[in-house]
This record gives sequence, C-alpha cells and structure tokens, in this order.
Amino acid sequence: MTDKTPTPHIGAKYGEIAETVIMSGDPLRAQFMAEHFLDNPVLFNKVRGMLGFTGTYKGKRVSVMGHGMGVPSMAIYSYELFNFYGVKKIIRVGSAGSMNPDLHIGDLMLAQGACTNSNYASQFQLSGTFAPIADFDLLRAAVEKAEELGYTYKVGNIYSSDIFYDENSGATAQWQKMGVLAVEMESAALYMNAARYGGRALCLCTISDSLVTGEATTAEQRQNSFTHMMDVAFGII
Repeated sequence: MTDKTPTPHIGAKYGEIAETVIMSGDPLRAQFMAEHFLDNPVLFNKVRGMLGFTGTYKGKRVSVMGHGMGVPSMAIYSYELFNFYGVKKIIRVGSAGSMNPDLHIGDLMLAQGACTNSNYASQFQLSGTFAPIADFDLLRAAVEKAEELGYTYKVGNIYSSDIFYDENSGATAQWQKMGVLAVEMESAALYMNAARYGGRALCLCTISDSLVTGEATTAEQRQNSFTHMMDVAFGII
C-alpha cells in the first residue's frame, strides 16, 4: 500500500489517514467538522481543493474529508481510501431531497440501501442486479445514537441519482411508489466499493429540501440542523 501513496487524487502518505473517515460532498463541510469536532486536526489533503484532516475525537483517531458530487467522484475517493490507505470504515454525511411526506427539512435519513440509475456496478460483471446496502452494525449504532440524542430520523432506501436536473418529470413519482425515501448522488458508489473492497460504510443525510412540498432550507437552518448528522456520525466511530 505504501508504495501507492500519495495517489493521483489524495496527497497524503500512508498512515496519515485514520482507519475511520467521515466524508462529505462539500470539502468546506469537512473543514467545518475538523474545526468543530476534532482535537489537533492536521491537513493531509488539498489536491483539487478536496480538503482532508486527521485528528482525534474523544481520544479516538479519525479523519474527515470531502468526496465531491456524484457517483464517479465518491467512487474514486472511497476506492483510494479503501485500497491504498488502509481505511476500514467510511461514514458519509450529506444532504438529501425528501421523497416522503413524513420526512421533513432537518430530519435525518439513514440509508439502509441505495437504489441508483448509475451504471457503476457493471464493471463488476455480475450475473444479476447488485443491491448496495449499509453496514448493519453502523446502521444500528446510528439509530441508537439518533434515539439517544432525540433526533427525528427515518431508515430506508435512498436513491443515488446520476442526474440532478432530471428531464424525466415522472421519475420521482416512480421511486416514491417503490417506497424510496430520499434522493442524493453518492451512496450507491460508497456501498458498492465497501462491499467489493472489504470496507464498512454508512450514509447519514440531512433533509435539505422536499420534492413533495417544495420546501427548502434557509442558511440558518442549514447551519443549525446539519450538525445533527455529524453528532450521530462522530458518536458511532
């Protein structure tokens, strides 16, 4: 592993990244986590502006890092972390759009499974359709932590879409009929890579807008409520 680091996308040397990494799409959110949750954070990556830091949380060594938007970006970073840096566990904290009338702005969505329209799984040359799922122990721990903290949450399927501006106006309704709770763009790739390369993974999302009601977050709501998913993530490392 050590002779493969730094990688084309991560400037760290082997050993500079903890075995547990909490990731967010926005690298500035990773910086926020480093500044507000970590003791003695040290920058290990700034390649392409994808900031990453390693420090400690309540005495436990942990890293935080951005992963960018979409399946390809998440796939690259999680692949390199699992395969070249000895990372064992990745927890994604991100935003998602609600597809469920009972999942509101600021609620947490714990992705038990990740549906997708991505072609990412085709590379594995499987004879059927792979179902990307979270690590059960991480999911159970996240549920228990959310209950302990009194946060409102739902557990279920999330939809990892390759398309943000979707020309198919009926797509949301079709996924809703299948009981899918929310939409984002990365979890399926993370869960597939964890399965293929021997890692553990979980996606925790904060609902930032609703495809049902048209609600959207204000800057104040994002500031105050998006930390709930971080509380859960750091609480289960």
